[in-house]
Amino acid sequence: MSGVFYLCDVLKFIIHGLYKCSLSQADLISHTHERVSHIVLDFCDELYSIYKETFKKSFSDISFITKEFSLATDFFKKLNYGDGFILDITTDFSDYTYDKLKDYQVVVMLNASPNTPQSRRAFEEYMENGGGWMGFHAAAYNDKNTRWPWFVRFLGGGVFLCNNWPPQPVLVEADTQAHPVTKNLPQEFVVPASEWYQWTPSPRKNTDVEVLISLSQKNYPLGIKDVVNFGDFPIVWTNKNYRMIYLNMGHGDEEFMDGTQNLLLINAFRWVVSQDKSGNPFVK
Repeated sequence: MSGVFYLCDVLKFIIHGLYKCSLSQADLISHTHERVSHIVLDFCDELYSIYKETFKKSFSDISFITKEFSLATDFFKKLNYGDGFILDITTDFSDYTYDKLKDYQVVVMLNASPNTPQSRRAFEEYMENGGGWMGFHAAAYNDKNTRWPWFVRFLGGGVFLCNNWPPQPVLVEADTQAHPVTKNLPQEFVVPASEWYQWTPSPRKNTDVEVLISLSQKNYPLGIKDVVNFGDFPIVWTNKNYRMIYLNMGHGDEEFMDGTQNLLLINAFRWVVSQDKSGNPFVK
């Protein structure tokens, strides 16, 4: 038997993302399909419902959004050198019914989450039936206006509390080095500049949640304009009831440029995929 293993035989994923924005809402573009894996990458279509400050900040966010999307898609495309899996990229998650989603091993969401009743129901059914999810930054944003109780439970119960501003690098700590996502990472390391979300209650209080990485208390006070002074600050965790991982990094133009953080992202992606109910595609 040949020793060559073609991951594309078993792995499929979508990336759902937003490439262009107006000042008021996402300017959706049609999705593209590329030979990679089955992932859904979902990017940033709720950003402007989150930030309600000045037009100046909105223009700043547009530059972040465009570069974030480009960096993220390039990062995942590079994981496919050699046609290892099938990657679909979309900016319109409403195209994905449950019957369509169930063919994907993992959905990657960048700074966005489903925002229509139909797409939310499809995502819930997908996850409740063993689907995989890798969420970045605002993909987990929720507050009193989100009105999606299932999603709050899925994330471990935390609701957005506050954030630092502007984006800045921080010292983080691995809560465990026994997990596949953190086993080859330093116990402490600096990650690139981002806007960091704090949650209430802390996901750590949920016994179904395993926190993998936290922002170090040594960073306080954190921020220049918006300052966070204290409190528990998980930034990477998994809800053990689902095949999912959330990573709070993702707002800025440096997110896929650091070797240690990229190793974390690859570990996270690989781990979610490896837990698929059809089996671990990385094991021959």
